[in-house]
Amino acid sequence: MRPARALINLPALRHNYQLARQLCADKALAVVKADAYGHGAVACAQALHDLADGYAVACLEEALQLRAAGITLPILLLEGFFAADELEQIVEHNLWCVVHADWQLDAIERQSLARPLTVWLKMDSGMHRVGFFPGEYRAVWQRLQACENVAAVVLMTHFARADELQSSATREQYQLFSAATAGMQNLISVGNSPALLAWPEIRSDWSRPGIILYGSQPVAMANPGVGEFQPVMTLQSKIIAVRELPAGEAVGYGAQFIAQQPVRVGIVAIGYADGYPRHAPTGTPVAVDGQLSQLLGRVSMDMLAVDLTGLVEAGVGSTVELWGSTVSIDQVAACAGTISYELLCNVKRVRYEYLPV
Repeated sequence: MRPARALINLPALRHNYQLARQLCADKALAVVKADAYGHGAVACAQALHDLADGYAVACLEEALQLRAAGITLPILLLEGFFAADELEQIVEHNLWCVVHADWQLDAIERQSLARPLTVWLKMDSGMHRVGFFPGEYRAVWQRLQACENVAAVVLMTHFARADELQSSATREQYQLFSAATAGMQNLISVGNSPALLAWPEIRSDWSRPGIILYGSQPVAMANPGVGEFQPVMTLQSKIIAVRELPAGEAVGYGAQFIAQQPVRVGIVAIGYADGYPRHAPTGTPVAVDGQLSQLLGRVSMDMLAVDLTGLVEAGVGSTVELWGSTVSIDQVAACAGTISYELLCNVKRVRYEYLPV
């Protein structure tokens, strides 16, 4: 069996959720959209069943997968519904729903629903993807408050630049949101992962931790005394061949790495078809049997090369960690010119193994 695998540490996920809760003013929805950022949504939701206040997913399909697995806690649809006929299933499965567009509001008002909805009303305070602009937000809120199909409304927005510590954009967005919602007595939700880490002064009744649950930190924590987030996924494979190359010889496609001196190369059974970033350059960190080393040359579809020079005991069968507890996924992402979110979501084809709670 091909040795590439993703080890999912569910106790670490629980640890991270508990740390995230320490950063929250009140409650926290565990964001498990996109198959829990590539970790397995059902397994992650089940691991948090006695800790989480609820979950957030992108769409109805993701929520139904959790309900089918026996998940009974609240589930929020972050993109709302895409057609009016989804409202029947949203009610049937007791889901919470974001409303961000006029047509959604119209659909809720027109429908005959078996039970009123919990609606999360999205404001566009500066992200400019979806949501109602501040000037129209109160009128929409009033319509929802008066609608017999609505049981409760949570006020929400999303920060566009919370991971930029030197930018005033997050504070400005929050001030705009606060001014537009002044006098409304509803619960609010504004805290995503970067906001929880870096902007503790921003209050949120319902926070929405995502990437930090999986052990990646998109920004430095303002309160480091809380504890450390632990990586949940360890991406591993093994060395399947070893090459001793003299100076002047190249490794891999395109001769992207040419040895300046004799080099010992290990070939690892993992590549970009498994989700490892093709554009990770020579020098990207890896760990071989727990010892730090580096990537050599261009990543192939099914294989990549690592430097074994000086690692005299490493050879065929040695375990290579691409990211995990020894190699930070944030560092790999930085080397590859991307973010940890993309790396985690792109993992596929490898065998998933879960460390139980």
